[in-house]
Amino acid sequence: MDYDHLFNSQLQKLKDEGNYRIFAELERCQGNFPKAKNYFKSNKTSEVTVWCSNDYLGMGQNPSVLSSIKNALNECGAGAGGTRNISGTNHYHVLLEKELADLHKKESALLFTSGYISNWATLSTLGARLPGCTILSDEKNHASMIEGIRHSRAGKLIWKHNDPEDLRNKLSSLPNDAPKIVAFESVYSMDGDIAPIDEICDVAKEFGAMTYLDEVHAVGLYGKSGGGISELENVAHKVDLIEGTLGKAYGVVGGYITGSNVLCDFIRSFSSGFIFTTALPPAVAAGALSSVKHLKTSQIERDNQKVKVTYLRSKLDSMGIPHLMNPSHIVPVMIKDSIKCKQISDILLNDYSIYVQPINYPTVPKGTERLRFTPSPLHTYDDIDYLVNSLASLWKQCALSRVVA
Repeated sequence: MDYDHLFNSQLQKLKDEGNYRIFAELERCQGNFPKAKNYFKSNKTSEVTVWCSNDYLGMGQNPSVLSSIKNALNECGAGAGGTRNISGTNHYHVLLEKELADLHKKESALLFTSGYISNWATLSTLGARLPGCTILSDEKNHASMIEGIRHSRAGKLIWKHNDPEDLRNKLSSLPNDAPKIVAFESVYSMDGDIAPIDEICDVAKEFGAMTYLDEVHAVGLYGKSGGGISELENVAHKVDLIEGTLGKAYGVVGGYITGSNVLCDFIRSFSSGFIFTTALPPAVAAGALSSVKHLKTSQIERDNQKVKVTYLRSKLDSMGIPHLMNPSHIVPVMIKDSIKCKQISDILLNDYSIYVQPINYPTVPKGTERLRFTPSPLHTYDDIDYLVNSLASLWKQCALSRVVA
């Protein structure tokens, strides 16, 4: 059996469809975000501006975060030494979990190595350990949630995106006395739209369902202290479990869940994705702790980001470049062609020193391909002007349609 031939045939299909992923080799430069060093195959380098980073507020460059990481590295060394079960829970893990629980006004929190793992491990554990459980998943939920639900082997129902009435119809079809979990996100990363959390929670409560909210694209960014959309809309108390990440607006790495003491203890005790994996390095936890604390009180980063998002949208409108309108910080510029989406991304990188990732199938449905821009407070107005002028030039070159004002 020629396995490489089997692998190559499927890879070639991806390439033919324009969906083959090529990762740009970039090096983030301390103190110079959103600039980065781009490595070419010839080993030459050039400076590029990064427009699709999930380090939404530039906190990966924040001096207090870097100082906390350096101090903890000197105190504790490089790694955690193993799982928390084997090597013990580092003091920075404890402090960070307390800070995260307070952020969401929950009794407890539990750290994971990434937001993907916190979703996968938690949903798979809940679904597997609750007899007769059905998980009701928004149709646009992230792959990590989908994989967690699939791995749980629990019953599954898909409800229409951000549609409380369809959720009600699905819930009404289930037995009253069976465990039910409603799983959804606050900010959806590809379209940038926001869930009606309050209505969803009311419907879930009506049928005795547990609510599971993924706030990964909202924590640090929304709410007075960065608690996400649920804090912004004062509905966090209605949500049973809030999941988040430390790898986006907080600029470090890691994932977490927050909820009641018994809920977090349940996941800690039964989740293989928590028990059997090496814990976050203490220095990383220390940096995340500093970032969460900083964004609990500082509004400067959030305010400046909002200004830059508004400015980018206005410039795109002035050039007739189509983008999805939404109330979040995510600006999807619509190409609607997988080949052209990849081509434009390549040209922007190679000819204009602009890096933005092409978003193609299966991340988004075919025919909705896009470039996903995430302006940060550290992008300048000149950066935005240059980006939009570059896009306008390529729009004409690639014969793409414009929005007529």
